[in-house]
Amino acid sequence: MQIMNSESKTCQNCKQEFVIEPDDFAFYEKMKVPAPTWCPECRTRRRIVWRNEKTLYKHKCDATGKMVFSMFHPDSPAKVYERDYWWSDAWDALSYGKDIDFSRPFLEQVKELLGEVPWPSRSVINLTNSDYCMNCSYLKNCYLVFHASYNEDCLYSVGMDNSKSCADVLFGQKCELCYEGFSLSGSYKLLYCNECHDSQDLVLCRDCTGCSNCFGCVGLRNKKYHIWNKSYSKEEYAQKIASLRLSSYKNLLKLKEEFDAFVLKRPVKYIHGNHNQNVSGEYIYHSKNVLNSYRVVGSENCKYCQNISLPPGGRDCYDYSFFGKNAELVYEGSSIGIDASNIKFCVFVYNGAKNVEYSIMCPSSDCFGCVNLRGKQFCILNKQYTKEEYEALVPRIIKHMNEMPYTDKKGRVYKYGEFFPPEFSPFGYNDTVAQEYFPYTKQEAEKMGFPWQDASPRDYEPTLTWKELPDDIKDVDDSILQQTILCQSWEEEGSEKALEHSCSQAYKITAAELAFYKRLGIPLPRRCFNSRHNERTKQRNPLRLWHRQCMKPGCNNEFETSYEPNRPEIVYCESCYNAEVV
Repeated sequence: MQIMNSESKTCQNCKQEFVIEPDDFAFYEKMKVPAPTWCPECRTRRRIVWRNEKTLYKHKCDATGKMVFSMFHPDSPAKVYERDYWWSDAWDALSYGKDIDFSRPFLEQVKELLGEVPWPSRSVINLTNSDYCMNCSYLKNCYLVFHASYNEDCLYSVGMDNSKSCADVLFGQKCELCYEGFSLSGSYKLLYCNECHDSQDLVLCRDCTGCSNCFGCVGLRNKKYHIWNKSYSKEEYAQKIASLRLSSYKNLLKLKEEFDAFVLKRPVKYIHGNHNQNVSGEYIYHSKNVLNSYRVVGSENCKYCQNISLPPGGRDCYDYSFFGKNAELVYEGSSIGIDASNIKFCVFVYNGAKNVEYSIMCPSSDCFGCVNLRGKQFCILNKQYTKEEYEALVPRIIKHMNEMPYTDKKGRVYKYGEFFPPEFSPFGYNDTVAQEYFPYTKQEAEKMGFPWQDASPRDYEPTLTWKELPDDIKDVDDSILQQTILCQSWEEEGSEKALEHSCSQAYKITAAELAFYKRLGIPLPRRCFNSRHNERTKQRNPLRLWHRQCMKPGCNNEFETSYEPNRPEIVYCESCYNAEVV
């Protein structure tokens, strides 16, 4: 094998320079693909604009006429079938098959197929009493839960797995009775906590592991009965916690302000993660040789990957966003998983699929340029071929893609080796997770060639404002269930700003939700779910890295970190950080 040197390239999209390393060339040779012409960040944006994670719409099933919950806006060009109907034998995706037209760009023909073959209304598997959920599997009695699996009695959460009776959590695994948290695991009854693991009965804590009965603590290991990192007896602790009156919204706001100031006095490790070997990026766990990646669990030999969170995650993958569960040899893919292998330039490919290229929503094998095709093999543009015909046609198509590439509306050229153009996505940029990680205005998104979905008119008539809610949960009765509450974000930020994070203007409290707040003795929320989710995402470090040096006096260690240089945190290398935690 020829050893390649590092090579600098200019991104076709943003015009910035990026570097392709020798190991990258080795991977591209292994996958039999050319080197990319877009930089890593632009490649990520292009993939994740295919991920509508939590925006639900009412949409009429194009087969039955029934109104269903859908991931597609009613104005989307996508043809939508109710999820169960889509998976049935009542229709055949092969009936939409097309002959290859070698007089036109191949991706142009895939785009046409995208508008013709029906999509399932939602990506869900085995839900029980959990209609208002999406990108989920095996949920029971859940409401507004997304990107989640194996949960019961959970509310308003994203990225939850194997958890019970939790609400308002962003990224949690094996948790119970947790509320308003970010990146939690193996824990019970954590309130307003961030990056806490294997703990119980914590309130307003950050970066604590193996702890119990702590309040306002940062960077503790295996401690109990601590307040502001100071030790107390069990009796003293109980008295002080009772005096804080955590059931009061006003008291809680004041304590949160004190906690935010307290956090900045403690150093942070340059990366969130543990049980790793040779990794770089952010939120990486139980992984080996995972570089420039973000929120990756149980993976090996991966680079430029994001949200591969279902273990075992991925092996030998580049430029891969979302899912996991034993995927391997994935390149430029979004939402790929469950034993999928050798998948290139695809979206929504899973369930043991193998050798699939340029296909969308295809739990199939040996397919090229197919759309919404399940359980098939040796298909191109949804047309069935023999094995011999298929193997003869694929090299010819690849040659054709290089000789007659697709050119998008912005003049960007897509030869073989490029992921789908952004304009192919059936989702508005602002309806996808792309808006969370790389926020754009409508003008900015359209300038870059991304689709945009204008917000539907808000015509709610609030019966109560957030300011009028009872301060203490003890003073809330069942009459609150009849109220429509004006969201704090809508009133304070204004409708235009609030709509950037899909604020719903007003919200209601459900009976299950009220029972949850009463059980934990916590005040009612003052914002709608989308605005609360937006506030939680601010706790998440960005999907970017900066080169920095350890801030411990006398230490010269350097590293790549997601803490931007102008942020106020004290950032340490791993060895200096480990010397600080107690």
